[in-house]
This record gives sequence, C-alpha cells and structure tokens, in this order.
Amino acid sequence: MKTLHLLIVALFAAIVCQAQPVPGHPPGPAPEAAKDPVNYVIRIEWHSEKENLKFLQLLTGEGQFELNTIQKNTVKINDNDIPITLKMSGSLTALDGDKGRLQLFLGRTVPYVTGTAFGLGKTSASSYSQMSVGVNSTFIVKFGKEQTIQADETGEISVLVKLADK
Repeated sequence: MKTLHLLIVALFAAIVCQAQPVPGHPPGPAPEAAKDPVNYVIRIEWHSEKENLKFLQLLTGEGQFELNTIQKNTVKINDNDIPITLKMSGSLTALDGDKGRLQLFLGRTVPYVTGTAFGLGKTSASSYSQMSVGVNSTFIVKFGKEQTIQADETGEISVLVKLADK
C-alpha cells in the first residue's frame, strides 16, 4: 500500500512539474525573432508620346497604404478647369530581403460631359460626371528593380519599390 501511495505522489509531482513554466521563459512556443521594421519607397511612373514623364511616390512601411491627390493638369469644360484626381492604394508584404508582394490599385478620375444646355445668345452650360479608371493587380516585386506593370498604345506604367535608405 505504501508503494502505491509513493507511486501516486511521484506521478502527481511529475505532472505538476511539467505544467509549471520555466522561470524567465514565457509559456507557449518560443517566439520568432522579430524583423527590424523598415520603410519602403513606392514610385509609380507613367509616360506617353504626348505627355512628359509623370510619377507618384510614397514612403510606407509594410502593410496598407493609400494616396489620393490631384493631377497638375486639368480638363476644360465650358471654360471651367475640372481636376483629375489620382489614387494609389494597396498593400506591401516583404517576402525576404530582396522581394515582396505588392497589391496595387492605381487609378484616376476622368471627367466627361453628360449634357449641354443652351441659353440665350451664345451661352451654354454643360453638366459632367467623372469616371474612375485604373489598374488593380497583385505581383511580386524585386526591391530596387523597376518593372513595367501596364503598357498599351498610349504609353506604359512602371513601378519601383526600394528600401528607403538605399
């Protein structure tokens, strides 16, 4: 009977000791080494035969980003300058030190006339709307290497993602 009692106490002690955390070590699996946070520069360039080189550039870390801005040139509708807005949004995930996954939306609004009303004499007024156009894609980028992401007969768009300190 004493042997059975000692065996039960030893078994209980073994179970309790295994359940106790090791001092100085948090419970659960060992944490992975944290990556040093870094900043990236995302630069989008587009050009055509009719226009000079244009670009958007954004400094961001890993994760989501969004940029909304207005283009320098405008569209004239009935002597009114209508702005063209630009939008760049997406997310960046570093896969290793040399490459990452970029999910990117790049678009703009394009104003167009939806109707015209004529008044007395030579006056007229137009109503207009804006249509959103752009590209939405996910691709792998090699940091520091420019890539063409869209091309057609009107021009091409390229992207460059690089570490901010390089």
